[in-house]
Amino acid sequence: MKIGLFFGSFNPIHHGHLMIAQAVLNQTDVDQIWFVVSPQNPHKQSKTLLHEFDRLDLVDRAIADNYQFKSSDIEFHLSKPSYTIHTLTHLTEKFPNDSFRLILGGDNLEQFKSWKNYNQILDYFGLYVYPRGELTQSDLWQHPKVTRIEAPLLQISATYIRQCVQHGQSIKYLVPDSVEERIQSKKFYI
Repeated sequence: MKIGLFFGSFNPIHHGHLMIAQAVLNQTDVDQIWFVVSPQNPHKQSKTLLHEFDRLDLVDRAIADNYQFKSSDIEFHLSKPSYTIHTLTHLTEKFPNDSFRLILGGDNLEQFKSWKNYNQILDYFGLYVYPRGELTQSDLWQHPKVTRIEAPLLQISATYIRQCVQHGQSIKYLVPDSVEERIQSKKFYI
């Protein structure tokens, strides 16, 4: 099976994430998209993250109606901080008959060379990259293992959603209804 791996903190998952995942399904030959919930991103402060199991639950709620979307807690069981190359190595060992490719925003492509073992990730796995309105163009756009995905450019961010919640503002239409209901019932991000 060909699997697109969409890594992120998903703090919380929102319609922008889901639209990108669907665009990858529509434009590539992947069979499934796995939303890999990261417990601690080496480039982000962990104090801003909702508990990893709560974020996984929000992902599960958001993707429940799409059989081609799966959630993954694989990084919960690996040493922290989690590095993408370690996760990819672990997944390859655990699922030797499957192939994996990363889904990445163009803004992250700009910083991709700072990732641990980025050359191995490119050479052995490759990237599906969706532009996010970045001002500069990385030379990696020309790499043979980088495939450009055309996805709607939405200015939705998890930070904005968390700020709306903190200010008592509605997040309707930013996240799936099931995610909104869970955030409200559990009083997340308040």
